[in-house]
Amino acid sequence: MTHALSTLYIGPLEGLTPPRVAPTPGPDALPASTLLEPTYLTELFERFGRKYGHGDRRAVASLWSKWHFSALAAHGLAANLLLERDLPLGLHELHLVQSDEGQTAGLVLPHAGRPLAELEPESRFATLLDAHLTPLVEALAAATGASPKVFWSNAGNYFEHFAGALADHPMAGPDVGDPARALMERRTLPDGRRNPLFRPVRYVTPAKSDQPARVRRLCCIRYLIDELGYCANCPLECRRGATAARGTGMAKASA
Repeated sequence: MTHALSTLYIGPLEGLTPPRVAPTPGPDALPASTLLEPTYLTELFERFGRKYGHGDRRAVASLWSKWHFSALAAHGLAANLLLERDLPLGLHELHLVQSDEGQTAGLVLPHAGRPLAELEPESRFATLLDAHLTPLVEALAAATGASPKVFWSNAGNYFEHFAGALADHPMAGPDVGDPARALMERRTLPDGRRNPLFRPVRYVTPAKSDQPARVRRLCCIRYLIDELGYCANCPLECRRGATAARGTGMAKASA
């Protein structure tokens, strides 16, 4: 790991395993492009799903993506926002270290990134969006039948989280998260495409409380695995809808 990246892993990033920077990734590193292969994804979700009783494959894939996108957003945003460096996070450059269950446990980079060519919100995150998230979300949706919006919502959840968390980093300036927040406020990208990271989270003040609650815009569908239920940030509409659907199903079953 180079000195430039080693300075990042303090404060809110202290508990994270820094990426390995190595021109030769090593035998334990999986080319991230393997995640685009349907046969590999089938094996991956079979392996990852064992601890969830091989429950609904869509929910298993969503849970896997949460771990993966969390690692991607944490390291990618830290370098981007604190060092103004663009990490080589494209699927055809990056390698992954996985746990025995297939969870993304670490990143292996061919180099420590390059200075950002542009600082505008629309372009500074292009590697993350276009070279990793877009093709991976398409592959995950095709392999599982889950909506691409589920995976984009998971990615956006962590993008928003780490954009805020980095404000507490000792190296952060007062507006460190502004470029990420500016991107999330745009409905469309410069080329006219819908922005899949548009407002992934909202803050709602519940009745009888003065503390805003962080609520995801879309559900991660983990409730499809019975023993897990809803995540702490689940949209209330999702909870009501799922409860009503289950109630209808129970009524039909007892009729």
